[in-house]
Amino acid sequence: ILDPIQSRCEVFRFKPLSRENILAVIDKISKEENLSISQESKEALFEVCDGDARRLENIMQSCAVLKKEGEPIKTEDIYSMASVAKPKEVNEVLSLAAKGNFLESRKKLLSLMLDYGLSGLDVIRQIQKEIWNLKLEDRKKVELVDKCGEVEFRMVEGSDEYIQLESFLAFVMLVESR
Repeated sequence: ILDPIQSRCEVFRFKPLSRENILAVIDKISKEENLSISQESKEALFEVCDGDARRLENIMQSCAVLKKEGEPIKTEDIYSMASVAKPKEVNEVLSLAAKGNFLESRKKLLSLMLDYGLSGLDVIRQIQKEIWNLKLEDRKKVELVDKCGEVEFRMVEGSDEYIQLESFLAFVMLVESR
């Protein structure tokens, strides 16, 4: 939106909806639209929408369009439509790096980016969320989150995304080896 127009508009910020509210919206939509959604898929929807009902509805609509009537919406469909990798896979990339298996971690990272069509910024944001689920000391987790911010800044400034992500994986390996 052009600056002159934007300056005349009011910006409304809404806090994310709670898990219960998002699940209620999912149930309401799935009932009204006759969609079949498992509990696992509901959890995936909650995860990818981050409390944003508009995003939730867009993802559900995209998934529903691809399905035949009565066919269930699968978690793979949800992650694919949301352009997000499964948290388990992101955790696996980080865990491999933390165990010192840099080459395998890097290979898995590239596969994730290509399979889900993710940008480096998408990946680093998912990594930042997943750091808290690693089995590391809190101090090491804080160091990794700090490094995430630095890597994201460099990407925004125009650095090569893959090189920045590789350097982050190397940093994970170094932090864990201390």
